[in-house]
Amino acid sequence: MTDDVRLRRGRGALGFSFFVQGVTFALLVTRIPAIQDRYGISDGLLPVFLAAVPVLAGVASVGTEHLVKRVAPSVVLRWAQPLVLLSLLGVGAGERLWHVAVALGAFGLSVGALDASMNMLGVSLQRAYGRSIMLGFHAAYSLGGILGASAAWYAAHAHLGLFVSYLPAVAVLVPLVLLGSRYYADRTDRTDRTDRTDRRDPEGLPGKGLGPGGFSLLLPLCLVMACAYIGDSTVANWSAKYLQDVLGSSEQTATVPYNVYMVTTLVGRAVGDLGVRRFGAVAVVRCGTLLAAAGFAVVAAAPGVWAGMLGFTLLGIGLCVIVPQTFAAAGRLFPGSSDTAVARLNIFNYVGFLIGSPLVGAVGDAWSYRGAMLVPMVLVLITLFHARSFGPREARYGVDHERRAGDRAVDVGRGGNGV
Repeated sequence: MTDDVRLRRGRGALGFSFFVQGVTFALLVTRIPAIQDRYGISDGLLPVFLAAVPVLAGVASVGTEHLVKRVAPSVVLRWAQPLVLLSLLGVGAGERLWHVAVALGAFGLSVGALDASMNMLGVSLQRAYGRSIMLGFHAAYSLGGILGASAAWYAAHAHLGLFVSYLPAVAVLVPLVLLGSRYYADRTDRTDRTDRTDRRDPEGLPGKGLGPGGFSLLLPLCLVMACAYIGDSTVANWSAKYLQDVLGSSEQTATVPYNVYMVTTLVGRAVGDLGVRRFGAVAVVRCGTLLAAAGFAVVAAAPGVWAGMLGFTLLGIGLCVIVPQTFAAAGRLFPGSSDTAVARLNIFNYVGFLIGSPLVGAVGDAWSYRGAMLVPMVLVLITLFHARSFGPREARYGVDHERRAGDRAVDVGRGGNGV
C-alpha cells in the first residue's frame, strides 16, 4: 500500500473515531439528570461522581504517556474506544449505586486513554501531511456531539430508558470502530525515523525527550488548554441557567444557546484549517481568542435573550480553534517527543473541565452571574500572552510552510471528501 493511500485511509478512520467520541460523550452528559434519577444519586453526591470521570481520565492520560513507549498509539486507541462505548452501555445497564460508580470509573479511565491516543495520531498525521488538518478532526467530534445530543433529546422525549437509548448506538458503533481501527496510521518510518532514533528535547539534549527543561516550554500551552476548557465548560454547564434566570428566557429557549454553540463550533472547525494554512496558527488563535473574549463580554452585558444568543455564537466561533491548535503546537514544539507532549497536555483538558463549572458557580453565588461571565473572559485572554507558542516561524503551518513542504509532504485528500 502506498503512503498516500495509507494516510488517506488513516485520516478517514481517525476522523470517524473523533466523530464517534463526540456521539458517545454527548449521550452521556446530556442524560445526566436521567442517570441521577435512575440510581437515586443525591444532589450532594452528584458532583463527586461527575468529578471522578475527569480525574480518572487524567490518570489514564498519564498512563498512556508511558504505554505508547511500548505499543503504538493506534493500538491504544483501537481498544480504548470500544471500552468507552461499552462503559456507556454499562451506565445504562446497572441497578445499584455501585454499578454506575464502576461504569463511570471505567468510562473515565478509557476516555483518558482514548483522548490522548486520538490526538497523538492526529498530530503525527498532520506532520505527515505537512499542512493543517487537526481542526478537521475536531470538527468531526463537534458533528458527533450534535448528533449524540439530538439522539439523547429524542430518547428523553420518547421516555426511553437509558439502556434502551444507549444500546442501538453501542451495537452499531462498536463494530464500526473496530473495523475502522484497521486503518489507523501511526508515524511513518520515513517521516519519523529521526524522531525515534535521535530524540532531542528543546535544549538539544539527545535521548531525554521532553525533560524538565522541555516541560517549561510546554507549560504555556497547558495553561491555554485549561483556560479554553474553563470557557467550554462554562457554556456547557451555565448557558441554559444564565438565559433563563438572568435574561428571563423561557425554559425551551434556554436550551438553544448550547445548540448554537455546538453548531458554530462545528462551522468554525470545518473552515479553521483553511485559515491556519493561509494566515498561520498564531493569527488564527489570536483571532479566536478575541472573538471568545468578546462573546463572554456580550453575554455578561446582554440586555436580553437575543443579545445573549449573539454572545454564545461568538463564543463558539472563537473557542473552537484553540484546543485543536494547542495539540498541534505541542507536536511542532516537540517533534521527537510529540506523544509525550500530547499526553501531558491532555491532562489540562480535564483540569479546565474540573475548575470551570464550580468557579463560575461560586462567583455567581457570591457576586452575580453577569460578573461570573467575566472570569472565563479574562482567563481566555491569557492565550494572547502565549500566542507565539503556537507558531515558531520554522514550524508554521501556513502558506510559506506548505510551499516549502510541497516537494516532501504527502498531500492527500485534496479534492476528496476528507474529514
